Amino acid sequence: MKPYKLLLLTLCWALCANAQEPLKTGKTKQNKIPELVLVFSKTNGFRHKSIEKGAQTLKELGRANGFIVLQTETSADFNPTNLKNYKLVVFLSTTMDVLNDQEQDAFKAYINGGGNFMGIHAATDTEYDWPWYGKLVGAYFENHPQQQKARIQVVDRNHPSTKHLKEEWFHFDEWYNFMNLNPKVHVLMKLDESSYDGGTNGDNHPIAWYHTYDGGRAFYTGLGHTEAAFDDADFRQHLLGGIEWCLGRK
Repeated sequence: MKPYKLLLLTLCWALCANAQEPLKTGKTKQNKIPELVLVFSKTNGFRHKSIEKGAQTLKELGRANGFIVLQTETSADFNPTNLKNYKLVVFLSTTMDVLNDQEQDAFKAYINGGGNFMGIHAATDTEYDWPWYGKLVGAYFENHPQQQKARIQVVDRNHPSTKHLKEEWFHFDEWYNFMNLNPKVHVLMKLDESSYDGGTNGDNHPIAWYHTYDGGRAFYTGLGHTEAAFDDADFRQHLLGGIEWCLGRK
């Protein structure tokens, strides 16, 4: 047998032998599958111009931080088969009744099974006739004054959504007054009503909070009315921290 043929046979034998045994590298590196986040932005009342900017911002945060954001305005996506794919569902300035009875049942079962929820701005202006949702989101919108700058008191700076902030944050937005506040939520930020006109909740005027509820995690921020808010680095980090807490990363 010629030498080059013998070499080829030897190489083939070695390759076949290696193919039958796992490669031993000392450590096995596993690629983590990115979490899926569903952003729901259906409106049956006032529609915020900031919704599209908000959805784009969440997608950008996802690409930069290892989660994938998909957006929908189709309430039929709230079914058990679809919802089980998502680690987090975000209500982005939804308004009024956005889910029918069957879709509500599917979403409740999703939370009961360990799914997570995040509400942004008008998520509190949603599903007034569904008390379970009211407890989940933490309050219902009542009214608001004109848009203006206000002083936010950051009362808990240990949460990933607020740890980057100072004790005071001056921010321009549309400030909601709330009704049916859930007393069991953990308040992160409160509004100083002496710093702006039109507040009606008094000394206890929460504007961002979180809690565990009925099997899942829930986070809400009242900020996000304007498109410009989503360009604010502090607000973007606030959103990212809320998402990462909901995902169980922090």
